Amino acid sequence: MRRTGDWESWLAFFLEGVEETATGAVDTCHRLVELLAVDRGRLEAAGRRANSMLRVHDVLSSRVIISLADVHTTTGMSLPTAASAMQTLVGQGIAREITGRRRNRLFAYDAYLAILSEGTEPLPSR
Repeated sequence: MRRTGDWESWLAFFLEGVEETATGAVDTCHRLVELLAVDRGRLEAAGRRANSMLRVHDVLSSRVIISLADVHTTTGMSLPTAASAMQTLVGQGIAREITGRRRNRLFAYDAYLAILSEGTEPLPSR
C-alpha cells in the first residue's frame, strides 16, 4: 500500500490545510493588533487618567479574563486605582464584568475573545 498510494494528492491536500490554517492565524493576529491599537487610542484620549487605564488594558490584553486582584498584583497599582481604571474600561465597552458579583469579580476582554473564538462554534445538532 505504501508503494502504490497516491502520496502526491495526499501531500497536496495536507499542505493546503497547512496554508489555510497559517493564513487564518495571520489574519487573526492582524485583527487582534488592530483591536488593541483602536482600544488603546480610545484610552489615550482620556487625559491624566489614561496612564492607569492603559496599564490595565495592557494586562487585560495579555490575560483576557482577569480579576481585580490580579490586575492589582500585576500592575502594582492600588486596588482602588485598578478598580477605577477597570470600571472605565467597562464603561468604554472594552471590558465586561462576567461574574455578576460584588466581590471576587472577573473581567473579560470580549472583543478580543470574540476574535479568538471565531470559527470554533460547535456544529448544529442534527
